[in-house]
Amino acid sequence: MGDILATEANLLGMIKEYLKVEQFDTTVNSFDKECKNKGKLVSKPQGNALRDVKTHIVQVKYGSSKDLLSSFNEGDFKVFFELWTENIPSHLVKTDTEAQKLEFYLYIHFTIYPLRSQPERQVEFAERISYFKKYLETCGRALSQTTEFLPYYALPYVSNPTTHPFFKDLFQETWIPKLKNKLKEFVSVTMKPPNCPRLLALYKEGGKSSKEALQQLHVQLVESERRSASYMRKFNKMQADYYQLIGITAELVDSLEATISGKNISPEYLQSVCARLFSSQMRQSTVLTTDLTRPGTASSILRASIAPYRSREVPMLPSLDYVKLKKDLLEGSDRLRSLLLQALRWRLTRSLPGEQRDTALQAYISNDLLEQYSTKQETMLHLLSSKNEMVRQYMARLINTFSSFADGRVYLSQIPLLLKLLMETLREEKKDSLTRENVLVALQKLSLMRSQQTAMIEDDLIGWLVDELHDSDCLSDYTLEYCASLLMNLCLRTKGKRKCAENAKHVLKVLTNLLGHDNHEILPYVNGALYSILCVPSVRQEAKEMSVEEILRCFCKEDNPDLHRQIGFIMKQLNSVEEEGPESDDEEDEDDNDEDLIESDRDKEEVLQPKPSELSGESLLTTEYLGIITNLPKVKMTAQHQPSIDEPLQRPVTPSSHRNTHLA
Repeated sequence: MGDILATEANLLGMIKEYLKVEQFDTTVNSFDKECKNKGKLVSKPQGNALRDVKTHIVQVKYGSSKDLLSSFNEGDFKVFFELWTENIPSHLVKTDTEAQKLEFYLYIHFTIYPLRSQPERQVEFAERISYFKKYLETCGRALSQTTEFLPYYALPYVSNPTTHPFFKDLFQETWIPKLKNKLKEFVSVTMKPPNCPRLLALYKEGGKSSKEALQQLHVQLVESERRSASYMRKFNKMQADYYQLIGITAELVDSLEATISGKNISPEYLQSVCARLFSSQMRQSTVLTTDLTRPGTASSILRASIAPYRSREVPMLPSLDYVKLKKDLLEGSDRLRSLLLQALRWRLTRSLPGEQRDTALQAYISNDLLEQYSTKQETMLHLLSSKNEMVRQYMARLINTFSSFADGRVYLSQIPLLLKLLMETLREEKKDSLTRENVLVALQKLSLMRSQQTAMIEDDLIGWLVDELHDSDCLSDYTLEYCASLLMNLCLRTKGKRKCAENAKHVLKVLTNLLGHDNHEILPYVNGALYSILCVPSVRQEAKEMSVEEILRCFCKEDNPDLHRQIGFIMKQLNSVEEEGPESDDEEDEDDNDEDLIESDRDKEEVLQPKPSELSGESLLTTEYLGIITNLPKVKMTAQHQPSIDEPLQRPVTPSSHRNTHLA
């Protein structure tokens, strides 16, 4: 009942808000009066609507010189936070992440203000530190697990923040203007009236209907119904088998009791029980001609009936006309290109693991699908630069799938233009683009190969990765994992370590911040990168100046034994006095490149859906591009190196292979 009343109150509140915004003043008065007479509750507007009459920063009893911005400039924290509390809704600060972050930085600003204006004002600084500690123990606790703010929790215990490496940035001339601009932006957005009443926004959102969205839902519905029917059939069979098994078990218990009483069990009875037991696994004639009275026979058949089924023959996929395929991929419409790229990828991801999938991959390679040896100016790879976003995305998906296979990585590594195109795409695509995500994952898998690592390091991919990880809150967990693991793979090389040493302070700050990230899957890669770069003496020296060891000890307090052991190795490396080792190119030239890393679950994010009566997938390939027999069976052997979980990673890995190793 309470939910119904709350919903009704919200609805009435939206109606009143709309009438007020459109200035139906007489109607609003009548509406209020009638709601009151009927005893109807009307909710107050939420969010910005609460301040629909506040179009600028409110100046209260302190006069024009004591508003929020002037008190910010003068460092008057008592006046500022009194105004802040009066004019910024408490629920906004408690629930909005941006508001919490801004408030945190404002407390830092007012805490260190005496040191910035007059360094000798130590007494006033001590007083403000006490207020800051109180804030950290109350409202500030919400950000205690956020990597961006974790170092600031040590501020109350630092005697001179102006000289501490972690807090030097707070005293730069550019820090206050940046914070002031953020405050202005936040206040202007928070105080201004809403552009659109909630009722009108609700109507607009509800009125939209996308034909493509409906088609996609229809396809998903059909697939769900198919799976549901399949699961129901399996369930019904399992239920029938269960009831039959219970009945047979009861009879066998009766037989055991009869045996204890001295009664004999006839071979015919045992034959009939076994016939019922094996009826679903064996033909009736086979059961009747098998001597089930011989000791061990029945139990052997029973065990064999539940052994995993292994097909003796795996059908090969039909061969394709690759000449026609390449021609249409270069000259066809964007829609056809996207569907072909999707179908080619599906042939690898949806085929049966083993001979069928390996044969399909070998057919792609032997027919040079990506035109490794082409002398044409425009090749298949240039689809990565297509003006059509769908074509770019599905080309990136196909390259990512190629890189998931050991032979595919070898093939890709022999295309000189590939890495350049991939890294250009990585830098040009938007952050939330699926194209960029697939390119990043492909690069991460290619980084298992030393030749590709070298090219990536020389193209300053490490700098790009560190900048991306600096803003880790804007990355998805999937992207974050692959960024961190790619960075670690590159840091394992001597060239990579030296590249990090060029900007050691920034790299160390980013990596130590990541140790406190909510996504614990990235910890092995962050620890591995830290352990690797700390073998460089200049990086160790910078780490000591930044008090990295103190930060590492903070993370040792967490209840994670594996993390404790790895941090122990990192601190040992930090305190070592060894000189940098030899150039890694002089070491054994071996690629960790013998493992397939296919991720079939990525197909679930398909954006491209076929239209009614439109060919797609395998049906498109076998209907329009059937060719002569080119598929050759291939048998492959794999061997895997499994690192210890106690030590930081010291060999290139991918997130999927690392997870599989520790699940085994």
